[in-house]
Amino acid sequence: MNPLSRLSPPVSATLEHDNVTQRHFMQIKTLIFLALLLASGMTASAATSLDSAWPQWRGPNRNGQFTGPAWPEKLDTNHLQPAWRVELAPSYSGPIVAGDRVFTTETKDKKFEAVTAYDRKTGKEIWRAQWEGAMTVPFFAKSNGDWIRATPACDGESLFVAGMRDLLVCLDAQTGKERWRFDFVKKMEAPAPDFGFVCSPLVEGEFVYVQAGASFVKLNKRSGELVWRTLAEKGGMMGSVFSSPMFAELAGQRQLIVQTREKLAGVDPADGKVLWEQPVEAFRGMNILTPVAYKDTLFSSTYGGKTIGFKIAQAAGKFTVTEAWKHKAQGYMSTPVIIDGIAYEHLKSQRVMAIAVETGRELWTSDQSFGKYMSLVAQGDRILGLDQRGELFLFRANQKQFEQIDKRKLTDGETWAHLAVADNQLFIRELNAMVAYTWSTPFAVVPRIDEGKL
Repeated sequence: MNPLSRLSPPVSATLEHDNVTQRHFMQIKTLIFLALLLASGMTASAATSLDSAWPQWRGPNRNGQFTGPAWPEKLDTNHLQPAWRVELAPSYSGPIVAGDRVFTTETKDKKFEAVTAYDRKTGKEIWRAQWEGAMTVPFFAKSNGDWIRATPACDGESLFVAGMRDLLVCLDAQTGKERWRFDFVKKMEAPAPDFGFVCSPLVEGEFVYVQAGASFVKLNKRSGELVWRTLAEKGGMMGSVFSSPMFAELAGQRQLIVQTREKLAGVDPADGKVLWEQPVEAFRGMNILTPVAYKDTLFSSTYGGKTIGFKIAQAAGKFTVTEAWKHKAQGYMSTPVIIDGIAYEHLKSQRVMAIAVETGRELWTSDQSFGKYMSLVAQGDRILGLDQRGELFLFRANQKQFEQIDKRKLTDGETWAHLAVADNQLFIRELNAMVAYTWSTPFAVVPRIDEGKL
């Protein structure tokens, strides 16, 4: 069982649970996460709660929310200090954190893909694995490089890494030894994706879900055996999805939310049945950001399309999808975070917008512009944003106006990878390096009793 997702509340309901329910979830997840780490042999000294983990794309619950030690009000060197740095070959994959280590990928010599485990406190290399599998990408993506793109996932026992040539590799998280691999091109006779394997694996219970092989699939995480395949596409150019799946409870049913190049869909995790689907407008299928859910509304925003709220309903066992609202603003690559029903989104225009998820009412759009991409992580009413230019921003989730608390230039290199936050540590994957920073806040082992402590 994967404690990092199976026992977490549905994404759409995370902000709606009362405090008691949320504390219970945190207690259960913390206990099982510790047990899993100990069973796998990974050191638990730096991982005594879910605050110590950032095990997948956008964090423990895949929603960009962090519940650990409070962030300071400043980003200067008195409050955010570099701890270590390692030089690496390029990658767009976000780093992930589990137990006493942090994992990151790279594309080496334009020929090999590699993943490395580092000691999260010292930056010392623990193990490295690699395979041949690099590729080149076409058109607009070419200007940004041919590097590995998907963010790995870790369940405490295994590490799941997506290689560009539609290859999913499962490694022992403790030793780096390969457990299995699934080559979608060979096993499904699907064409190699033109833009590479971009989807970040999603692990829940005994299974791993990915958009690969010109389809959406469920695999047994221990054996790599295919359980089901759905939403099959023709492959090639339009088979190269850019988004990543997530779980949400919509219209009373927990389901997988999947975005292809042309549509959104809800999928039953048990059998792969498509519960509903909805076309989504985008220029050349550039549905890139991961959709987010609030209550029964799904939020999506596309390049060359619009920002749209889709209302999901169910009656007599049948699902319906309606366009609840739409806004002229266009998203790009940055997935928004939701705080109190408001989505804070980085747009194609390189500005930040606050918009109500259920109604589509725009609260404000910043006058200030940022980089082409910004990864966002929220804690309470504060948002960390790392843009592609190497600048880190601290915003306040203010419904009345754009409010920037602080900013800091971290690097002259580009930072396309999603940032990772665990305990009082912040991990930044520059294009050619990874840097660990430490917040100047007390190192919290577990939350207090009234915040979910055991």
